[in-house]
Amino acid sequence: MKNSEINPLDHRTPQYPIDILFPKRWSPRAMSGEPLVHEQLLRLFEAARWAPSAANRQEWFFLYAHRDTPEFDTFFSLLNEGNQAWCHKSAVLVLVLSENKNAEGKPMMRTHPLSAGMALMNILLKATVLGLVSHPMLGFDEMRARTELHIPERFDIHCMVTIGHPGEIEELPEFQQKREIPSQRKPVEEFIQQGGF
Repeated sequence: MKNSEINPLDHRTPQYPIDILFPKRWSPRAMSGEPLVHEQLLRLFEAARWAPSAANRQEWFFLYAHRDTPEFDTFFSLLNEGNQAWCHKSAVLVLVLSENKNAEGKPMMRTHPLSAGMALMNILLKATVLGLVSHPMLGFDEMRARTELHIPERFDIHCMVTIGHPGEIEELPEFQQKREIPSQRKPVEEFIQQGGF
């Protein structure tokens, strides 16, 4: 069974009326290994381009590597073993960064990680619209990433994202097969409060 055959709305019920794109977006792991056409990847980055940005600084930055390239091998080697076990069929790996200083050394807005997060959310939503798998990960070696990808100190490293075409769940490691299901969320009332604390 392909994870694209899973309907997230069979597992998720919004408390309040919203566009189905939001509960439909989830983070599958099974991918087919099929390459991603570069123009499709550019469509994801175009979505990121239109994210909100304090003072319009647009501090986000993305490094990427397509499958079957030397760069992909480097990116893949940065992942921890747990993520490598299911990410080997990824079409593209993306490293999410944000500028903490500009090229002249002037500090950026303190919200630069938030800007990168909003740009990433646009990527994840656009991937959902295109029927692609997208899954952000923290399980990678950040220090090696900075060294081996020659990332200047003026960039903060946030996460890595795998992007690919939906694959067969049965090809995942057994432990991951059990997890290939849209996750739940806290009730709205648990994370809001009128006024102060």
